[in-house]
Amino acid sequence: MAIAALHSASSGLSALSQNLDVIANNLANTNTVGFKTSRGNFEDLLYQEKAQPGVLNAVGDQTPAGLFVGLGVRLSNTQLNFEQGSPVQTGEPTNMMIQGSGFFRVRTLESVGEGVGYTRAGNFTTNSEGDLVLGNSQGNRLDPPVNVPQGATDVSISSTGSLSYELDGVPVENAAQLTIYSFPNSGGLISKGSNVYTTSLASGEAVEGEPGDPGFGTVLGGYQESSNADPVKELVELIKTQRAFEMNSQSIKAADEALSVISNLTRF
Repeated sequence: MAIAALHSASSGLSALSQNLDVIANNLANTNTVGFKTSRGNFEDLLYQEKAQPGVLNAVGDQTPAGLFVGLGVRLSNTQLNFEQGSPVQTGEPTNMMIQGSGFFRVRTLESVGEGVGYTRAGNFTTNSEGDLVLGNSQGNRLDPPVNVPQGATDVSISSTGSLSYELDGVPVENAAQLTIYSFPNSGGLISKGSNVYTTSLASGEAVEGEPGDPGFGTVLGGYQESSNADPVKELVELIKTQRAFEMNSQSIKAADEALSVISNLTRF
């Protein structure tokens, strides 16, 4: 009956509204360093089984199809897209981007990821102690820590993550070594905001390595990884979601009109 159509269409409106939130967040973060977009995945709900396929009809033949009426849709999950963002040259020697797979590890509050988080944002700078910290609102410290002494010049980071600089006119090679991390399923990471992710049972445990190791990317010093949000693609998805929302609204209107006709039958 039209009642089922009302419920199906309303579930569509709810799911599409949530997907609209996901798309809006992607668009809002087109300028966020190291941001990775999310994509909403939909799944259909239960079905009313009115007739089974393959049952025998009146003449003893099997029916080729059954009769099932769906009860709507829901947003099953959001899937992170870790496609590489474009490199942006900054000229800051402590800025880094990972070319390929891998994450930087940073310190967080103990209540967030048991004190550690992971990020693709490489907008690192130095704090008052010379330690590299993430250029976000929290200033998360790189872990393991990397220190650039006060007065160091000609700071550079090699593709393999080796820090070098000149101090008091003396070149210091391999002053520190960066460590990066990968995951069996990076899509299972939990977004915590401030460009930081934490692990989950779905992501698996972090695997430690150095830039350039097999299965790990290399480091590009003096660059940042831009957001991988493509405004054109996101706007296309926005239009598709908006049109689907309108069609579900029309379904509710059609079901309402059908119910109106039924309720007015007693007048004839």
